Amino acid sequence: MSNPKITLSELDIPLKVLFTGYLTTVAIGYLFALIQILFTHGMADGKFGLSLDDIVYSYYGNRSGTVLETKLNGSMKDKATEKERFAIMQWVRDGADEQAFTNQKIAKIIENKCEMCHNSGASGIPDFAEFENIKALTKEDEGATFTSLTRVSHIHLFGISFIFMFVGIIFSFSTTASTQYKSIAIGMPYAFLIIDILSWWLTKLSPMFASLIMLAGAGMGASFAFMWVISIKEMWFINNPWFCAPDSRCQRTLKIISGVSLNSLAFIAKKARTELFPKLLSLLKNAVHWFFNKMK
Repeated sequence: MSNPKITLSELDIPLKVLFTGYLTTVAIGYLFALIQILFTHGMADGKFGLSLDDIVYSYYGNRSGTVLETKLNGSMKDKATEKERFAIMQWVRDGADEQAFTNQKIAKIIENKCEMCHNSGASGIPDFAEFENIKALTKEDEGATFTSLTRVSHIHLFGISFIFMFVGIIFSFSTTASTQYKSIAIGMPYAFLIIDILSWWLTKLSPMFASLIMLAGAGMGASFAFMWVISIKEMWFINNPWFCAPDSRCQRTLKIISGVSLNSLAFIAKKARTELFPKLLSLLKNAVHWFFNKMK
C-alpha cells in the first residue's frame, strides 16, 4: 500500500499562507543581505558594485597600503572629506606617531567623523577612543583576520543551512520538477555554501581564489530563486481559479516559466559538474602546493 503524496497545490490555505509568509520574509532578507554586501565588500575598492578587486581587498587585503588607507579609499570614503582623509593618510605614511596624532588634529577628525560608530558600545569593530586600536590599523592591509573568518564562517554555516533546510522542505512538496531535479536543487545550495566559505579561507591565502566566491554566491542565489519561484507558483497559481484558470494564457505562461527554470537549473548543474567542481579541485591542489612551498 503506497502512502498518499502531499503536494503544494493541494495544501490547505492556512499552510499555504504559512509557507508563503516564510518564503517571502526569507526572500526579503536575502535581498537586504545582497544590499549589505554591496555597501560593505562592494565598496572595498572605493567604487560601488561588487568586483574581483572588492573580494581580494576584503579577504586577502590590499598589500600596497595600510588597513586605514584601504578603508579610507574604500568603504569609508564617504565618511570624511577629501582633505580630512588626506590628512589621516599622510599621518599614517609619516609613521603614525602618537604626538603627531594630537598636534596635527588627527584625533579631532577621528572623534568627529569616526567615533560615532567606532566606540566602546559597538560590536565587532575597533573602539577609536583608544589610540592603540587606531595604531593597529596603520599596519599593512592583510584583509580579513583568521579570527574574524572563523567567527563569520560558523555563523554563516549554521544560519544559512537552516534557511535552506526550510526552503528545501517546502520545495520538496512540489511536482513541477522530477525527483532528480528536486534533489539537485535542494542539494546545490549546501554545496555552494561550503564552497563559498572555503573560498574565503583560500582567498585569504591567495587572491587567485577570489573568483570562486562570486561563482559560489551566484550558484546559491540561483538555487534559492528556482526553489522559491516553483514553490510559490505551485501553491497559488496551479489549479487555482482565483489567479489562473485552467488552460488560460496565464497557465501557459507559467508552464513556459517552469520550463525555463528547469532548463536554467540543468544548465547550472551541468556547469557545476563539468567546470566549477573540477576547477575547485584544481585550485585546492594549487593551494596545497602553495602552502607547502610557503612552509619550506
